[in-house]
Amino acid sequence: MSFEYPEARLLAGQLDATIKGKKIESYDLKDYEKIHRIGFINRDLDDFKRLVGRTVMGAGSSGNTIRVRLDNGMNLLLAPEYGGVILYHRAGDDAKYHLRIGFTGGDSLTVRLISMGVIYAADDDQLDGVYIYRRDYRGASSPGDLTPERFTELITAKATQLKPLLVGKNAAVSGLSNSAYQDVLYRAGIHPRRKSSELSSNQINALYDAVKALIEERLRQGGKDEILDLFGKKGGYTPVMGPNMKDRLCPRCGAKVERTALGGGQVHYCPGCQI
Repeated sequence: MSFEYPEARLLAGQLDATIKGKKIESYDLKDYEKIHRIGFINRDLDDFKRLVGRTVMGAGSSGNTIRVRLDNGMNLLLAPEYGGVILYHRAGDDAKYHLRIGFTGGDSLTVRLISMGVIYAADDDQLDGVYIYRRDYRGASSPGDLTPERFTELITAKATQLKPLLVGKNAAVSGLSNSAYQDVLYRAGIHPRRKSSELSSNQINALYDAVKALIEERLRQGGKDEILDLFGKKGGYTPVMGPNMKDRLCPRCGAKVERTALGGGQVHYCPGCQI
């Protein structure tokens, strides 16, 4: 259940529209021991005390990291990368959470990580010391901002397999995971084991178009169908290639979809369409 650029952008927009101007009255941490031990939350849990009394100035995203800006230079960084739920609740509602933020008036925001991710409270001066902020705000290019020319530069800069260029901590593009990788390569008709140096200019253009089309469709449909938005509604986008296509036939050519291990994960592809 990977949480990627489109879902982060959608949630950031909902947060900006819903909690901007609200004052934080309280916070609570629950069942946090495991994520604290492996570094998914502030080492010093007292850092969250600095959220109390602050007013939300707005929310935005870059890559798959959401930044909630508070007054007086405080921030809440949220990145439920491989599974997580961020929900807004009216007074009296309840949900499982690792972090609960209570607002004046009784409404609240809960954040729960299901697998890998980050919940981090940091002031402006600390942001560059937080890995996910450096990666998504200072490092790789955000896919929503890419031009065809910049995308070509990034893809051709290294003669390597495509996956590490598009997915992972050293990727040239931020906010895409294995789910998006399978989807865009299928759309572009490119085999997942192809190297960047093997692609023609037409194939690079097709890959760029596929990235843009994927993002636009997921934004339009409210994100992937396995991700919940701020109000608990599932997205409407089903990947065109991925685990959902296991043992099925390609709708374009009729070949049986295959699976291969690549870059630390399983990649599904069509041996007929993707060359």
